[in-house]
Amino acid sequence: MRRRRRVARLAVAALALVGVAGALALRAAYRALALPNAFGRPGAELTFEVPSGQSTRVILDRLAVAGVVRSALVARLYHSRILGDPPLRAGEYRFVSPVAALDVLAKLRAGDVVTHPVTIVEGSTAHETAAALARAGFGPREALVHEFDSPARIADLDARAETLEGYLFPDTYRFPRRVAAAAVADALVVRFRAVWGDDVSRLRAPGDERPLRELVILASLVEKETARDAERPLVAAVYSNRLRRGIGLFADPTIIYGLKLAGRWDGDLRRRDLEADSPWNTYRRPGLPPGPICSPGRASLAAALRPAAVDYLYFVSRNDGSHVFSTTLAEHNRAVDAWQRRYFRERRREPARAESPRD
Repeated sequence: MRRRRRVARLAVAALALVGVAGALALRAAYRALALPNAFGRPGAELTFEVPSGQSTRVILDRLAVAGVVRSALVARLYHSRILGDPPLRAGEYRFVSPVAALDVLAKLRAGDVVTHPVTIVEGSTAHETAAALARAGFGPREALVHEFDSPARIADLDARAETLEGYLFPDTYRFPRRVAAAAVADALVVRFRAVWGDDVSRLRAPGDERPLRELVILASLVEKETARDAERPLVAAVYSNRLRRGIGLFADPTIIYGLKLAGRWDGDLRRRDLEADSPWNTYRRPGLPPGPICSPGRASLAAALRPAAVDYLYFVSRNDGSHVFSTTLAEHNRAVDAWQRRYFRERRREPARAESPRD
């Protein structure tokens, strides 16, 4: 009997030692998760894709095969028993050697995915913006167009808006590859709100009660007419003066926008387009067009709020990106003759001159 008790005590002690040894080994293994693990030369990068719906076991096994974590088993035990098995988020990740397994797990839990830059150019229409985003890999285009055609995101700012045209702020953004179209639309509108509310709206002169919608429409016209910041307040002044006097805007960009909406823009503006009865034809319809015609940038929004204090009613292109501004029709006609009629007449003669022998 005494011998049996001694054997039992020894067995319990042995089991206790095994348990302690196991616990110490597991603790040591967990501690090793905090040590940086090199999966290549220092600074080497690895891009790792986690598909939607992939299990934690498979993700950690793949990371172990790639050399990013030393032991998938230890990482899985730590993740499930210590952290409570939180989900690992899908997406594209980038790891730089050396990296600790704890940092890898933290990145996957947080969804700290790789983002890529994309620039929305000032003066782009909503559909052009969708196409540019799709080309950059943030599509599909149809899903983006669907979101951009829904005005709910700016209904509190512009209750009459039928799309997000004019409110998709042109800027450089960073998105993950599989970003949802709704998240892209949110980001562009949020940026517009920030620029307008925190910056541009402060330029509004006392007594100026023009609604935001009118200002964005005017800014979009300015954006399409000139790329020179110094000219934007002058263009805004021309259109503001014409609106105040009840003179038609005669703005080619509004007609072009209408043709784009109809799928009929081929790069040439014809006489029949100027005569067409379209709500976007500011040659025939007085006042502003029905809505914005592109996404204006900050400078154009500022110009719409603070047009230059000038009496100009006309402007004509010098064909180099700059314009000649005039107050009277006579001045404007002279500028048109100089910079359109004579300019292009001279340009047509240049090839003939180049072919003629010198005396």
